[in-house]
Amino acid sequence: MASDILLYQSDLVPVGEDQTQHLELTREISERVNNLYGGRKWKKLGGRGGSLFKVPEALIPPAGARVMSLTDGLSKMSKSAPSDLSRINLLDPKDVIVNKIKRCKTDSLPGFEFDNPERPECKNLLSVYQIITGKTKEEVVSECQDMNWGTFKATLTDALIDHLQPIQVRYEEIMADPGYLDSVLLDGAGKASEIADATLSNVYQAMGFLRR
Repeated sequence: MASDILLYQSDLVPVGEDQTQHLELTREISERVNNLYGGRKWKKLGGRGGSLFKVPEALIPPAGARVMSLTDGLSKMSKSAPSDLSRINLLDPKDVIVNKIKRCKTDSLPGFEFDNPERPECKNLLSVYQIITGKTKEEVVSECQDMNWGTFKATLTDALIDHLQPIQVRYEEIMADPGYLDSVLLDGAGKASEIADATLSNVYQAMGFLRR
C-alpha cells in the first residue's frame, strides 16, 4: 500500500477509519526518505532538490467512513464476508436489494437515533440513508422520527435503488463498448507510468543508484 501511494505521488488517499494506521506508516516513510535523501542532499547530486515524495493526507468522508454489515451492526461491511446478505453490491438488481433490506438486522426499540451505542444497526442503516441521499443527520432524524421499521426499510430500499441505478446503467454502457474501455485503461496506464517513472528516477538519483 505504501509503495503504491508514494510511487504515484498521491496527496489525498481515500481510506476508511480502520485503515488510517496504514496511511500513517506511509507518511512516516515519506517524511523519513525526504529528510534523509531530499532537499540539499539531492540537489548536490544534480537533482532539483525539495521532497522526493509527497506526504499524503487521509481523505475521510464526514459520513459513512465505515459502513457496517447489514446482518451485524458491529462488523464492517465487506465484499469478502461469507454472506452476500451482509452487503449491498453496486450491481445488485432491484429485487436483490429489496430482499437484503427486508431481511437486514434491526432492533425492537421505537424511534430512530444515530448516537445510541446500544443500537448499532439503527445507526448503520440511518448512516447508509444519509450517505446516499446527501442529507444531514438532523434532516434524516426529522424525516424518519415517526416511521416504524417497515416504513423506513421501504424508504431506504427506494433510495438505494435510485442511487445505484445510474451507476448500473453507466456500467452496462461501458461493458458494451470494450474498445472504449481498453482506450481508457491504456490512457490511464500511460499517465500512471509517466508519474511512476519520474518518481523512480528521482529516488535513484537522490540515493546514488544507477538506473539499469
